[in-house]
Amino acid sequence: MTSTNEPEQFERNKPVFQELNFQIICAVTLIAVIGVSSVTPAFPGLAKALEVEPKNLGLLVTVFTFPAVILGPIIGVLADRLGRKKIIVPSLFLFGIAGTACAFARDFNLLLWLRLLQGIGAASLLSLSITLIGDLYTGNRRTAAMGFNASVSSIGTASYPTIGGALATLGWYYPFMLPIVAIPIGLLVIFGLNNPEPKGDRNLKKYLTNAGKVLKNRRLFGLFIASAANFALLYGAYITYLPQLISDVFKQPPATIGILLSSVSVAITITSSQLGRLARKYNPTTLIRASFLLYALALFIVPFMPSIWFLLIPTTIFGIGLGVGFPSIQTLLADLAPREYLATILSVNGTFLGLGQTLGPLLMGIAFGLGGINSVFYAGVGFSIFIFFVFRYCTCI
Repeated sequence: MTSTNEPEQFERNKPVFQELNFQIICAVTLIAVIGVSSVTPAFPGLAKALEVEPKNLGLLVTVFTFPAVILGPIIGVLADRLGRKKIIVPSLFLFGIAGTACAFARDFNLLLWLRLLQGIGAASLLSLSITLIGDLYTGNRRTAAMGFNASVSSIGTASYPTIGGALATLGWYYPFMLPIVAIPIGLLVIFGLNNPEPKGDRNLKKYLTNAGKVLKNRRLFGLFIASAANFALLYGAYITYLPQLISDVFKQPPATIGILLSSVSVAITITSSQLGRLARKYNPTTLIRASFLLYALALFIVPFMPSIWFLLIPTTIFGIGLGVGFPSIQTLLADLAPREYLATILSVNGTFLGLGQTLGPLLMGIAFGLGGINSVFYAGVGFSIFIFFVFRYCTCI
């Protein structure tokens, strides 16, 4: 692989967030998180317009996230051997075209198929944006870049529900038009991103054998499990079913749903922007463990909130947990992964992310079917505590 320090040396006197490469990475990250958070405020209206049972709304998330489960390892191997751009650019174009087509679907089954295609385009975006940070930065600059990138991601997830909620007041299908912005971002990657690409001259069989040995590391497995759990909780209890609670219990419109979904991202943005400082005081594994306790607390108190705006309390706690936990997972993965297998390991992590995104809505849908909306959040509490102990076991060596 070519030197990974050239871009950093070229702009070494600039803060990370001022570098063009990093700004492009953040643009890709913003596309990676638009596919779910922008459309969930439209789910109640979509359910009425297309006559869909609320318990089936999670399928719109599941079919979108499922491709990452299957394609993650393949994406990583291809990105390590062929280069990052050759995967990211077509992914952005597919995401933009299929995602925009969803706005014109008036049949739920067709909408699910289009979401599946959009999910294929989305499968590589988050993991490879983190891979690019691992390629370009080391040490404190890598930690800072991970924190800033998480903040940017959170700004997106804070903005998209509000934008989606506002658009959904005009019609459920308007939020589905937002993915068209992925196409100009793809052009920006082609002409603006300057990153070290792998040479692609390694023996595939040897590469896969060695990568398999690396992936047997117990600490890596613990981080993969933690990543999956983060997204199972976020996409299951929070993104998919909190809007249903707001609509059914508090009788609020899509715009209010969007504002409340955005509040968690404000907390993530503030917290993750301070990750560099927190990392100097606390071990990353400590921050990750703490995040699951915060998730459990936030989800436990949701059913006890007496009025709509009191929900800002649990959403803020949940956001603080994500702000310290998820970027710490990403940083630790990049530190543990040998550089020649960086994209593969981070893409395997992407598979676990997709697994969490896929199973979360399904499992919480089962809880909803068995005991109603409050059961979703109590199930999330039990799941958070269980993962706390699993992660502790995996990282205590």
